[in-house]
Amino acid sequence: MPTHDLLTAAAGHAAAYLDGVPEGRVGPAQTDPDALRAALGGPLPEAPSDPRAVLDALVAGAGPGLMASQSPRFFGFVFGGALPAALAADWLASAWDQNAALYVAAPAAAVAEEVVGGWLAELLGVPASASFAITTGCQMAHATGLAAARHAVLARAGWDVEARGLAGAPPIRLVANADLHVTVLRAVRLLGLGTDSIVRVETDAEGSMRPAALREALAAADGPAIVCAQAGEVNSGAFDPLDEVCDAAAEHGAWVHVDGAFGLWAAAAPSLRHRVAGVGRADSWATDAHKWLNVPYDAGLAFVAHPDAHHGAFSASAAYLPTGARDAMDWTPDSSRRARSFAIWAALRSLGREGVAEMVERCCACARRFAEVLGAQAGVEVLNDVVLNQVLVRFGDDDATTDAVVAAVQAEGTCWMGPTAWRGRRAMRISVSNWATTFDDVDRSCAAVLAAARLS
Repeated sequence: MPTHDLLTAAAGHAAAYLDGVPEGRVGPAQTDPDALRAALGGPLPEAPSDPRAVLDALVAGAGPGLMASQSPRFFGFVFGGALPAALAADWLASAWDQNAALYVAAPAAAVAEEVVGGWLAELLGVPASASFAITTGCQMAHATGLAAARHAVLARAGWDVEARGLAGAPPIRLVANADLHVTVLRAVRLLGLGTDSIVRVETDAEGSMRPAALREALAAADGPAIVCAQAGEVNSGAFDPLDEVCDAAAEHGAWVHVDGAFGLWAAAAPSLRHRVAGVGRADSWATDAHKWLNVPYDAGLAFVAHPDAHHGAFSASAAYLPTGARDAMDWTPDSSRRARSFAIWAALRSLGREGVAEMVERCCACARRFAEVLGAQAGVEVLNDVVLNQVLVRFGDDDATTDAVVAAVQAEGTCWMGPTAWRGRRAMRISVSNWATTFDDVDRSCAAVLAAARLS
């Protein structure tokens, strides 16, 4: 079958799927792994198959197990949808099939990456002089920023970690928000720093780091130190007081890394920018484009205020590799990599500064509406101060009741929220970050949640 015809067929399948998303069931119709294995599995085929038949079989087998995370009523995790321009650009990126590791192999992808790096730094309050990298997600953006931090703080102590490794190196203390995200822990493990090196700093009831406790932790010992701060706690949405965090770190010569997976986007919205006051004083930042920028999965973003440390942590050379231009592989853990810059470029070009701000502010307004509508009902408690896009809701002041309501909502299908635990109590976690979500979607979802609460 000609490639053109096959791509046309794929576009038809994709369009049919997306046409059904706005009014369709949000959760997968089929969650039984054995049923999905039966549809998609079986022995490895011995002979080639017709590509169109393969495509149709994939659609038939995978369709029932797809989560409609692009739905304007998907609130289970901080997943963005896919902006139309970004989705179309991502299709082109697949068709163009550029390896964005090297400038010489993909000049347009390399230049698009430079352009979006500058645009994003401006939107997110990062210094224009910072270096930049696109990664698979915030997980690897943390690894990128913390690798640069490891390079810098050990270099200050006279240790070349890239050449000598960590054996015998001065120990690095990581001083972090007590509610730090699991991806930071994984990055610390990956980089050989060890989770036992983390000193967890006391937070307030909402999850914001207490500056006095941070100063006490930093003063407890000398030597290389990295402070991991948060912009947007994963449950409550709370922000660390970044100005005060940076003040304390400066007093002790510590590097500040900001986990801003979704909260860093507050900097792009005039009404929310005060939440990240002081963010530009940090040393590295990690966030995602596939969350609030709503590009297709996957795209993480790393920024480093010290390009020499960033480049020193990742640069590589070989006789067959050209030099002279900016090669993206010198700024990330990856070598071969997808040209994610095209979808990010399309998203920013289609929205503009005003569109990004409106999207972020509307999502936060929708989160507040969830809190207002649900919190007004007897037996329903909102557990957090809704400062961003996260809402924590508890039913009947009872763990089992709360989990039962979450399960009933997921089974009914109007919307999809997930469970969590906050300060020792079970809760429904509502995350609003989709470009298409409106107040009507919130009201429909609230009605479904309250109906489930009555049935549970």
